[in-house]
Amino acid sequence: MKTAFFTTAFLAITILASARQTPAPASAQQVTVLTNATIIDGTGSNAQPHMTVVIDGGRIIRIVPGKVVIRQGAVQIDMTGKYLMPSIIDCHTHVGNLKGTTTSGENYTPENVRRQLQKFQDFGIATILSMGTEQPIGVAIRDSSKAGLIPGATLYSAIYGFGVKGAMPPESAGFTHIYRPETPEEATKDVQELAPLHPDVIKMWVDDFYGQYRQDQIMRPEIYTAIIKEAHAHGIRAAAHLYYLSDAHRLVDAGLDIMAHSIRDAEIDDTLVAEMKRRHIAYIPTLSLDEFAFAYEDDPVWLTDPRFKASLEPGVYDMVTSAAYKEKISKSTVTPQEKMALPIALKNLLTLYRAGVLIALGTDAGASPIRAQGFSEHMEMALMVRAGLTPLEAIRIATLNGARLLGIETDQGSLEKGKKADFIVLDKDPLTDIHNTLSIDAVWKDGIKVSDGPLTHYQQ
Repeated sequence: MKTAFFTTAFLAITILASARQTPAPASAQQVTVLTNATIIDGTGSNAQPHMTVVIDGGRIIRIVPGKVVIRQGAVQIDMTGKYLMPSIIDCHTHVGNLKGTTTSGENYTPENVRRQLQKFQDFGIATILSMGTEQPIGVAIRDSSKAGLIPGATLYSAIYGFGVKGAMPPESAGFTHIYRPETPEEATKDVQELAPLHPDVIKMWVDDFYGQYRQDQIMRPEIYTAIIKEAHAHGIRAAAHLYYLSDAHRLVDAGLDIMAHSIRDAEIDDTLVAEMKRRHIAYIPTLSLDEFAFAYEDDPVWLTDPRFKASLEPGVYDMVTSAAYKEKISKSTVTPQEKMALPIALKNLLTLYRAGVLIALGTDAGASPIRAQGFSEHMEMALMVRAGLTPLEAIRIATLNGARLLGIETDQGSLEKGKKADFIVLDKDPLTDIHNTLSIDAVWKDGIKVSDGPLTHYQQ
């Protein structure tokens, strides 16, 4: 993949150089005062009614009760009846390969990635971590996005992940730029090649995809141990796609930093919980992935929600509501396993959360057409509440905890003085019903209103 490295580096320089010629919007410097808002700040604190928020230079400079003296020239907006919560951070997504009802590397274009970043933003997601499925141009897009030079959700990325030759992740699903080392030495060299691109994490697939691959097609411990060791040598954390409790134990022993999916074959044991807490291992449960796997067999309550329809690629709604698709799920040999996985995942989330392990929101949205970009994040919070968390706890996981996982908590993740003014304006109270996080009236980024919500652009 060395050619891809040099091509990527050149594209990144070219795109960044041209993008920097675009001046920042003048409105970013406007002082804005939001009055009479109810603030859910993302820290886990109770809601604060009748608050005034002062924004200057894209950041929050004051949050105080009641009224304040308005500076001459400032814009004042009455937020009576509105609820403000921090924008969501999704720590496990995929972008670019999805288009319509297909996932393919051929779909990965700057236009497609930027379109999906905009969709995430319209659903109130300010930041995403794409887990290891970029094409070469994706590095330049990631760098431009982080620099604030393109609109939409800010893109973090594992860039090129690590899988197994002839197995996970399948090339047929668009996962074409994946390292597939066959020896520890090759794995070490691959990490050394990837490291200069500064991946935000390193992603590994350690899974048999619900038993669809043989044991000899699963990444061997000596391979992922070499990947983790070399990643740490470069100051990069390692994340693993996993399923089994036994794999989780071995990965923790090898030095894993992030579990990028739930443990779903068995309830987690006290020994592993203690080790995860001692080693500060983060956990991204991706509950909505498991829900989407079998939900379309029936007609879930959210199936006719216009916001769900708006989140889908063209043609997907007709596909998932067809009799043929329902029959496909009903007859699939893995559907029974997928149905058993979700209750176990819910229990393991609650256990780890109560133990004090860092939980961050992730959805795997965009990895396949049935995992809706934008809607999934709100479903994820609802599933966390179903698991036994409170809405306040779910919102904290979706906001501040995600910022902590990405190392950006001093800048994002909560509505506090000095932080970026990235937030969602809601029409309904999400603390009385977590589903109300979808009652999006507006999305703000860097102190500017950037969207009126998903129904503006994506009605189908």
